[in-house]
Amino acid sequence: MQKRPLRISMTINIAFAALFAVACGKNPAATISIDGSSTVYPITEAVAEEFQKSNKGIRVTVGISGTGGGFKKFCGAETDISDASRPIKKTEQDRCVEKGIEYIEIPVAYDGLAVLINPQNDWCDYMTVAELKKLWEPEAQGRIMKWSQVRPGWPDKDIHLYGAGADSGTYDYFTEAIVGKEHSSRGDFTASEDDNVLVQGIAGDKFALGFFGLAYYEENRDKLKLVAVDDGKPGNGRGPIRPSQETVRKGTYQPLSRPLFIYVRKESMEKKPEVRAFVEFYLKNVPQLAKQVGYIPLPQGAYQLAAKRVSDRVTGTVFSGSKVGVTVEELLKKK
Repeated sequence: MQKRPLRISMTINIAFAALFAVACGKNPAATISIDGSSTVYPITEAVAEEFQKSNKGIRVTVGISGTGGGFKKFCGAETDISDASRPIKKTEQDRCVEKGIEYIEIPVAYDGLAVLINPQNDWCDYMTVAELKKLWEPEAQGRIMKWSQVRPGWPDKDIHLYGAGADSGTYDYFTEAIVGKEHSSRGDFTASEDDNVLVQGIAGDKFALGFFGLAYYEENRDKLKLVAVDDGKPGNGRGPIRPSQETVRKGTYQPLSRPLFIYVRKESMEKKPEVRAFVEFYLKNVPQLAKQVGYIPLPQGAYQLAAKRVSDRVTGTVFSGSKVGVTVEELLKKK
């Protein structure tokens, strides 16, 4: 008769200890699941590393399956947060609605898409948007195959193209900005959601040309050469511009400057205190951490507006597709 009260007492003590661990943020089972853009990955990974230093009982996993791949998991309730290098698409919004997934959209930094060539390339210093379109549009497949076809005087050598994969938000933004239609380009190029694969390909090929996020160039500047881009707009007086922290922040590097995002499941924010703590930590620390990993912080006003959206639990998107030359603060003020 004495054993039952002892067993009940032990059970209560164990349950109390578990609740205490959760309340103190020491629960070893507490996990924040993140996946998506390889471009946003360095920022989120940096935030996760800093967050876990003071929250050792919380495990943050950050995957790379591309923006599109990340949204597939996110809208299937497989992840708490989705990294995205473009705004959520209408088809993805619809998928989330079908699954009952509400989300909070948070812009976190600016990035410039860099056009890269091999350092041995001594003929290409800049390209116009028109030349890039001529090279990348769907009609170019099987037709524009040599450097000399892009600009007279360039070598009569095959051009080898590298770019982000079709599941990447980088691909979506590049095609919208250069070709004029999202997800529209030639298909005969080496594609990968892993930017390191693209770095290696261009670095080992004198006749290569590719595109990916500026931060990956910054990490590999000894292996690659930047191509300046001229948007060709009459009277702009700027001419070819290379992407940099300054030119992206000031908006002079056009049309290949863009905002980056995280999307947070509303249910995770409300039911998982570790997710709420992580998002608050993210917004507070991302200006400095984004800069450390090669990205450009948003204006402080944009972070304040984003924080208000989080505290008010404002769901949905105000960006509605890849917007070229978008002003983050103006869009956030709409809601």
